[in-house]
Amino acid sequence: MDERTIEVLADAEAVALRGAELIADCVRRGVAERGSFSLALSGGRTPQHMIELVSRQDVPWKSVTVFQVDERIAPYGDAHRNLTTLEHALPEAAIVSMPVEDDDLFAAADRYAALLPRSLDLVHLGLGADGHTASLVPGCAALGIRDRDVAISIEYHGRRRMTLTYPAIDRAREALFVVIGEDKAEALAQLMAGDLSMPAAHVRTPRQTVLADQEAASGLYS
Repeated sequence: MDERTIEVLADAEAVALRGAELIADCVRRGVAERGSFSLALSGGRTPQHMIELVSRQDVPWKSVTVFQVDERIAPYGDAHRNLTTLEHALPEAAIVSMPVEDDDLFAAADRYAALLPRSLDLVHLGLGADGHTASLVPGCAALGIRDRDVAISIEYHGRRRMTLTYPAIDRAREALFVVIGEDKAEALAQLMAGDLSMPAAHVRTPRQTVLADQEAASGLYS
């Protein structure tokens, strides 16, 4: 990892807007330099508004491929699927969905890995209060995987998930962490301190930007 920088903004709305602007700017620069762009997006409640705001930005969607960072094992159209949010928020985007409806999830994970570019241009990540990112959760065997880019997690909050592993995340050009809420304050302080007892601190993408609201950042000043 070369650098992990943080921007602290006033509130969740400011974080969502700044995140949308950063993603759009990164996409535009990448398309201008390389002709195409690969963007991996995480799910969850925190980034939903940010992803909606990205759709309102000036983004050359015809040159962008959107991948999923993680996905719950659930039927197509399920309200808990990250894909449901992505398809609603980004109707113009070419989304490569994780095949979580397959009977053989491990074979499906390998097939998804084969669709990934060698290096994703930008990976958007969240941060759980327990220190997880993507669906790399504490106690999961996927934390130790170094020879595969996609894995299946243990059950977490009632669902197993398909997730990118550290190798796929680490090879990305950039990573963007989006962290909102007072319940994330301790985890964010650990992340910025490089506390390797938490999964998120093991991300080694060369360039990492963290966006946080004042509540999430409150632990940095205690």
